[in-house]
Amino acid sequence: MGFVDRADAGRRLARRLRTFQGQDVVVLGLPRGGVPVAFEVAKALHAPLDVIMVRKLGVPYQPELAFGAIGEGGVRVINPDVVSRAALTVTDIAAVERTQSAELRDRAERLRGMFDQVPIRGRIALIVDDGVATGSTARAACQVARAQGAARVVIAVPIGSPRQIDNLAEDADEVVCMQTPRGFFAVGQGYRDFSQTTDEEVAELLRCARSGVREHASADAGVDPPIRDEDIEVSAGGVRCLGHLTIPQNPIGIVVFAHGSGSSRHSPRNRYVAQILHQAGLATMLFDLLTAAEEGNRGLVFDIDLLAERLVAVTLWLKNQPDTADLPVGYFGASTGAAAALSAGTYSHVDIRAIVSRGGRPDLAGEHLTEVRAPTLLIVGSRDDTVLELNRRAQAAIPAECRIEIVSGATHLFEEPGTLEQVGVLAREWFTTYLPSTLPPLRRSAHR
Repeated sequence: MGFVDRADAGRRLARRLRTFQGQDVVVLGLPRGGVPVAFEVAKALHAPLDVIMVRKLGVPYQPELAFGAIGEGGVRVINPDVVSRAALTVTDIAAVERTQSAELRDRAERLRGMFDQVPIRGRIALIVDDGVATGSTARAACQVARAQGAARVVIAVPIGSPRQIDNLAEDADEVVCMQTPRGFFAVGQGYRDFSQTTDEEVAELLRCARSGVREHASADAGVDPPIRDEDIEVSAGGVRCLGHLTIPQNPIGIVVFAHGSGSSRHSPRNRYVAQILHQAGLATMLFDLLTAAEEGNRGLVFDIDLLAERLVAVTLWLKNQPDTADLPVGYFGASTGAAAALSAGTYSHVDIRAIVSRGGRPDLAGEHLTEVRAPTLLIVGSRDDTVLELNRRAQAAIPAECRIEIVSGATHLFEEPGTLEQVGVLAREWFTTYLPSTLPPLRRSAHR
């Protein structure tokens, strides 16, 4: 049995790693594909998340043959047997090291941004990847973590080659692998969705892990588990689109997330907001309006009518599910997803009670703006000048109740400390005010 995607694999792997909860663990994702898996593990264990930066040192005339590896902090692991067999000189080794060291520094800065490396000396280094085919990178990561002073090195993966998983025991104190199928030769075999993870997505996951997603998960530790928390597929416009449905105990409504260009149901920002909504009794559906094959088509990314039609399709699907049929529905849109949400909200065969836009492009909804019936909240960063002006114009065109909330100091992606939490609080209060027909209005937030 394979995995839907890396997030699904991470959640399932986290359940196998529950014995590490409460221990002095640092979860280290191998860039790039291992980081979405590691993010879910770190969140479940309430542990810090970082990347482990490793560059293999390949023999110049046979680069796939590694004679060593380097890591951050000047860590250097050399295999003298390979050096001897390959007859490498000191000059050969130094040339390879210079090239790989420069790449290591550049990539570390690109992924971590302003954050420092999480120290692992004296701690458990829990190294996570999306799978093991050859095992060479995972072995190098184990060696680097040990050289950096980790008290214990554990490698954990959802799937791997039986032979290579056995070989990893030579470098790790413990190896955890959920599936070791016969005939395994490529990690993508274990996933239905194995789309490429970008450097930008890795950086976003690290930012969100450092700025509060993990803390919210810890705060939820004593909350009853959700009724449903699972990946789903919905037929929309002749294609199968993927989503993630979470229904907390005693839900008062459901919010469907319409992601913007370059984003997906894996967006840490939207998942962070979704967690805040769960705490208020709101179910969520994080839904990809485009398939993996369609995401690279810029024409489809900005086809607001197509996105709106698919958003309506998932709304109708929810109305046919026993757990969600009676729940009032709201939309949360980001970037181009905000235009799709506003457009979809005007369709006569759906009843949308409230809409929230985060850094959205409501202007792209065009003439549909004059037909919006649902109370609408437009959240914009004070430093997102162009988008702020576009939102003000859209507000003037919307006949329904429409407010703009300006988050002080925030740029377009709400990366600044505390700004994304303000988005979550504002969205929570808007939805809990307008979705449930039986609840009194809540006091509005004064964040500006």
